[in-house]
Amino acid sequence: MSERYDAIIVGSGPNGLAAAVTLARAGLSVALYERQTSLGGAAATGELTLPGFRHDLGSAVHPLALESWFFREFGLDRRVPFVVPEVSFAHPLDGGRAGLGYRDLERAAEAIGRDGTAYARLVKPLVSHVRGVADFTGNALLRIPGDPLAAFFFGIRSLEQGGPWWNARFREDTAPSMITGISAHSILAQPGLAAGGAGLVLATYAHARGWPIPVGGSQSIADALIADFRAHGGVVHTGVDVVDLRQLPPARAILLDVTPRTLVGLVGDRMPWAYRRAMERFRYGGGVAKIDFALSAPVPWADPDVARSGTVHVGGSRAEIAAAENAVVRGELPDAPYVLVSQPSLFDATRAPEGRHVLWAYTHVPAGSTVDREEAVIAQIERFAPGFRDTILATSSRTATDIATWNTNFPGGDISAGAPSLLQLVGRPVYSPDPWRTPLPGIYLCSASTSPGPGVHGLAGWQAALSALRHEFGTRLRPDLSPRPDQLAPV
Repeated sequence: MSERYDAIIVGSGPNGLAAAVTLARAGLSVALYERQTSLGGAAATGELTLPGFRHDLGSAVHPLALESWFFREFGLDRRVPFVVPEVSFAHPLDGGRAGLGYRDLERAAEAIGRDGTAYARLVKPLVSHVRGVADFTGNALLRIPGDPLAAFFFGIRSLEQGGPWWNARFREDTAPSMITGISAHSILAQPGLAAGGAGLVLATYAHARGWPIPVGGSQSIADALIADFRAHGGVVHTGVDVVDLRQLPPARAILLDVTPRTLVGLVGDRMPWAYRRAMERFRYGGGVAKIDFALSAPVPWADPDVARSGTVHVGGSRAEIAAAENAVVRGELPDAPYVLVSQPSLFDATRAPEGRHVLWAYTHVPAGSTVDREEAVIAQIERFAPGFRDTILATSSRTATDIATWNTNFPGGDISAGAPSLLQLVGRPVYSPDPWRTPLPGIYLCSASTSPGPGVHGLAGWQAALSALRHEFGTRLRPDLSPRPDQLAPV
């Protein structure tokens, strides 16, 4: 290759794109290399079932889209139209009941009933310090928090909801079931400190600005990043499978949106022994099996108010969800799994033909599972939505191994790109205030395997790019990422 760039990005997931945008905005010449012929990684949308039914291939609902510091500076909510349901999440229970996580915390507490006040007291201090929570959890944890009070509230409540006394403040089943439904996003044992913390972060965002759904699908987020990168001189190379960094043209900085396992393969013996050992010891977590549905009608939830939410946690009581998730951790497939559901076509008419709907669902499975979980997912949804099976027009089902084949950043189907355990959140992938910088000159990691971990937030890519600007280009100035007038979405 005869080209020469200031910086090269390998991998076009949201973090890779965030790094690319940041460096291009700094006035550098930047090239992006992607193995696939399309860009966006897990932030992609396409027709999986029937013509006209547009499904999110990976991520679907984006709690971090409105609270990520990178997306705030990028002005994502001004570039991409979002719908924010008044109910951030819903949690069906037996007997036709449901917990409703209204964005308005007071309304959510009122809907919960007897435990509503206790639920509000748990979450309100975090919601009141949402920027501090976002700063603390959206950065390397080995640093002094910008808002110590937010960090204190978050730590104390994570200890409570991550320990054996997690039911102490509640008297009924609705509120604790709702919290566990959120915490189970983490694919970790329940209860647990990291799982409890993950649930509280998502609950905080649910009652702050809500859990938004991008109009047109998650691809809209990737497209906005790609457009900005190209508008500032970025060069894109697709269909290039980089298997050794020596394939790439010269560059002062190379930022890799890959896992530690892939990094070892790209660099091999050129990596210092101690760092290589740390990369090889990095642990990956449980996987997911994903099912997408084309429906003739909305899901007929026993409690019709569940249809007011874009996200539904299906699995029953706190004890039932904990049992299902702990079975997965033990390497088993639960008969009654926890199922995470998104119903975007209730809020975004672009997703399906008129009068029809799409449904996005995944369930947790042991890493590397080859088992199709379609029937188990249908049965669990049917439990809380009798007649659901009759609305199904077509399905697309992918096992954990299918997910891993589709996206190499998800080993064994691990969509977190590394178990988000407490130790691996503090040291992700190494214990350092700058975990994105590797000991290899000019080489940086910027994937979800680095701090702050999983989610569509762009923060790992942004932080890696800022580190590269400091160490390779000698500047601590943060590039202006704000959109130009012609980049704003129509009002």
